Amino acid sequence: MRLLLRALALASAIALPAHAQMYKCTHGEKVTYSEAPCARGAQTLMAPPDPPVSRPEPAELARLQQQSAQLEAARHAREAREDYADALHDQRAARRREHCTQLQLARKWAEDDVRRASHRTIDTARIAARRAAERHAAACK
Repeated sequence: MRLLLRALALASAIALPAHAQMYKCTHGEKVTYSEAPCARGAQTLMAPPDPPVSRPEPAELARLQQQSAQLEAARHAREAREDYADALHDQRAARRREHCTQLQLARKWAEDDVRRASHRTIDTARIAARRAAERHAAACK
């Protein structure tokens, strides 16, 4: 019975180190690796290695490749929609800038007309200048 217990204890002691922690001990210039903490000197706890990654089955690999191709196609479609929306936004912004530039120029011309207006036409020129300024302010905030 004792022999059986010793054999079991020995077997479990041999099996445990596979999951045990590893220590890197440095003392001076000497470096040692052990499963027990260092008695003296500096020690570093080593991380256990990652388990090996199993290769997927061919059918699983084909499914994953198909899924990857679908995701990539969806990404390309989304990027194309975003590019189109960006281009449309840029066109609208350019048209708005051009419109604001035209309104600003019309306002400037109306103010010039006020300065050059005769005494009889100054009221009409002021109204036209005020309206041009209001159009510019309303469209180009």
